[in-house]
Amino acid sequence: MEMTQVKKLADYVHQAEKEKREITKITSNLYPSLTIDEAYLIQEQLILDKKNEGLRIIGPKMGITSKAKMKQMNVDNPIYGFVFDRMVIEEDEQISMADYIHPKIEPEIGFILKKDLYGDDITVEEVLNATKYVFPAVEVIDSRYENFNFTLPDVIADNTSAAGAIFGYKMSDPNSLALDVLGASIKINGEVKAFGTGAAVLGHPAESIARLAQMLFKKGKAVKANEPILTGGMTEAIMLHAGDLVEVDFGQLGHLSFSVTP
Repeated sequence: MEMTQVKKLADYVHQAEKEKREITKITSNLYPSLTIDEAYLIQEQLILDKKNEGLRIIGPKMGITSKAKMKQMNVDNPIYGFVFDRMVIEEDEQISMADYIHPKIEPEIGFILKKDLYGDDITVEEVLNATKYVFPAVEVIDSRYENFNFTLPDVIADNTSAAGAIFGYKMSDPNSLALDVLGASIKINGEVKAFGTGAAVLGHPAESIARLAQMLFKKGKAVKANEPILTGGMTEAIMLHAGDLVEVDFGQLGHLSFSVTP
């Protein structure tokens, strides 16, 4: 793919995000043969464009971490993108539908490492030994594509639908919790909408970080210490609507709540 095309497609999704409007997926007509490697080139250009506008990366986020979803998408690895500073929502804050196109939420277990992880053979145990804290988190995803209709390369190019993140204040020792059996429930307006466990994330959320390390290693990069890392959704993504009161309970890990305004 020519660099001019990379820049054109990065701008295509970037403008849609800024203008909060739906667009047709890249693979439908703009570039039907888009590959995963080309999609990451577009993502890297998108990230560079955001940085040039003064935005700052907070940390990485993982996507397609459900084994069932990976099978459906016919891939062996999850995907990654990045959360930027303007995406962060404070715990117990209100969020506005006006800031998004068609937002959905996923409960996730966040990690903060105490040392960088670099290598293509990182294990779950090594991730846990390198972890300073785990914390409850909610990711807001908001694909720029019409009706969340996309292929895997499309969503990679769109920075994996990254749109918002709520990081809980409670920090826990990862060795004090069985993260694979830890449960999370989403309750909206008093009604439980979804429930899942850490095992939904590649069998164990630490495995998600091991996979991230492997993917970044191929590009000569490490998973960095002291950055919040979103490991992937523990449940299916739940659509938000104006007027919703959202409560997410992670049991021993903590609890998050927020309301949704028009």
